[in-house]
Amino acid sequence: MKLASVLTPLNAENAQLAVQCGVEGVVVRYPGSTLKDVRFARKTAEDYGLELLAIEGFLPIENIKTGTDHDGNELLAMKTLIRHMGQVGIPLLCYNFMSGTDWVRTQLDAPERGGAKVTAFNLEDARQAVSLNSTIQLDASVTISAEDLWKNLESFLREVIPIAEESGVTLVMHPDDPPLAEFQGKARIMNSLESFERLLSLVPSPRNAICFCLGTFVEMGVDVIDTIQRLGSHIKYVHFRDVRGTADAFVETFHDNGPTDMAAVIRALNACKYRGPIRPDHVPQLFGEDEGDPGYTMLGRLFAFGYIRGLLDATK
Repeated sequence: MKLASVLTPLNAENAQLAVQCGVEGVVVRYPGSTLKDVRFARKTAEDYGLELLAIEGFLPIENIKTGTDHDGNELLAMKTLIRHMGQVGIPLLCYNFMSGTDWVRTQLDAPERGGAKVTAFNLEDARQAVSLNSTIQLDASVTISAEDLWKNLESFLREVIPIAEESGVTLVMHPDDPPLAEFQGKARIMNSLESFERLLSLVPSPRNAICFCLGTFVEMGVDVIDTIQRLGSHIKYVHFRDVRGTADAFVETFHDNGPTDMAAVIRALNACKYRGPIRPDHVPQLFGEDEGDPGYTMLGRLFAFGYIRGLLDATK
């Protein structure tokens, strides 16, 4: 496996710290619509001694999800991005199919070990939910059914997977976070092991694959080891984190302080011959990081790098 990370911001200091901790690759948000934008993102990573392994987040895809991309601009933008990634040599595009939100939390400063702060979600408090994607506006007046989401997803995949196959780019679906049946009037469909098996059957292809976000599968209440075994070779990207609780109410944890046997997860991925990127996902805010973006500050990420490298070495 390749240890990877989001770095916010991706600058010389954070990149040097990551490389010093053994990080091999970096993940960036949507860099823009031109080939120049994508080339610049890769060059920036390489200038810092890192491989650009994936693009994820802030993608032009919201109208595709809701079936309102009537002028086809978003579909064209996604096809163009995939082609550009293929030209530049970026192997993974991570997306989700949560309509109206990205990942959502209702608390950004839940207490963890030693006074560290983590994000949390409680469905009862969802009226005050905060979307961690600033480009998404929560709007409960717009609804969509699960049937329509599945229809829109299949239509999208039938359009883009052939281009992904031509370009050598793999699309990896991220689970809904939280993995509820619906949220604010909008159905959610990527919320169970069975939904991911259905995803794979919509357009069977090695380029139609899965981002295994460990924390979100924990929220689903599944047996994560059995889930890894069932999804097997379709897992092409791993978000590594842990939570305590269920989809209705959970709190994030330090990577070593949750209920999941994290070493067993690594062993299960090894048994499936997984060799792709593994990155620490949301991390606690540590002392002195109150001004940072919740889940994406640097000190907790440094702790996670060391913890994951230790697991990788111990489970060879």
